[in-house]
Amino acid sequence: MTSKLAGLHRDFESIKKIDENGSEYWEARELMPLLDYSRWENFDIAVERAKEACNNSRQIVQDHFRDITKMIIIASGTPKETERGVNDYKLSRYGCYLIAQNGDPSKPAIARAQTYFAIQTRQQEILGNLSENQQRLFLRGKVKTQNKVLSATASNAGVRNFGKFNNAGYVGLYGMNKKSVQTRKRIGSDDVLDRAGATELAANLFRITQTDEKIKRENIKGEGKATFTHIVVGQKVRESIKSIGGTMPEDLPVETNIKELERQQKKLLKGNTQK
Repeated sequence: MTSKLAGLHRDFESIKKIDENGSEYWEARELMPLLDYSRWENFDIAVERAKEACNNSRQIVQDHFRDITKMIIIASGTPKETERGVNDYKLSRYGCYLIAQNGDPSKPAIARAQTYFAIQTRQQEILGNLSENQQRLFLRGKVKTQNKVLSATASNAGVRNFGKFNNAGYVGLYGMNKKSVQTRKRIGSDDVLDRAGATELAANLFRITQTDEKIKRENIKGEGKATFTHIVVGQKVRESIKSIGGTMPEDLPVETNIKELERQQKKLLKGNTQK
C-alpha cells in the first residue's frame, strides 16, 4: 500500500500545472487515466457528481471546476486542420479530491486515490479553500450521508443489531469500541464524530464507504459476516494511516462539538437572508 500511495503521489504531482497567477491546477483529462478511467463519458459522470458535492458544501463550483477546451490531434502525423477541441476541466486540488471521493469505488485506483486524499495528504492541502470549520461541516455531512447508505446496505445483508455493527467500525479503525474512544478523548457522551477534526472525519468517511462497497461487491450475507467485514475494513484503514506515518485517530485532538458549528452557521445564514 505504501509504495502504491507513493506512486500515486508522484504521478499526481507530476501533472500539476501553475497558471499565470501562480495557482496550482490539474487538467481533468490528465487526471482521468490515473484514476483508471479510459472513457471520458464515464469519467465525466464522476466529475458531475463532484461538482454537485462542491455546490452542496457551499463552494463556488467554477473556482474548482473551470470549463476549458483542449485541442487534440485526431490521428498522429496528420496536418493541423485535423485537430479538434474537446471538453476539459481546470481543477483545483479540492476539485481532484471531490472527483476521487465520487468516483467508482470498485476501481482499485479510485480506492487508492481516496486513501491518498483522505489520509495521506494534509487536510490543509485537500481542503485549503475552506476554513477549518467549513472542512468539518462538509466532511461531517458526508459521513452522515454515507452512514445512512451503509446502514441500508447492512440491513439488506441481514444486520439487525446496528449498535454492534456500527461499533465494529470503531473497533477496526480505533482499536477499541466507541465507549472506550469517548473515555480516551474525554468527551463524555458526545458523539465521537461530532468532536472529530477534518482528518479524523476523512478517515471515518473512507472506512464507511469502503465497507459499504465491499459488502455490495462481495454480496456478503449474514449479520456476523457483515459485522466482521466492518472490523476488517476499519483495520485496513488503520494500517494505511500507520504505514504513512499518520497520527492514529484515537490520538487526534478533540474539536468543538459540530452541533455548535451548525447552530452558528444557521444563525449566519439567517442573518444574511434578512439582510
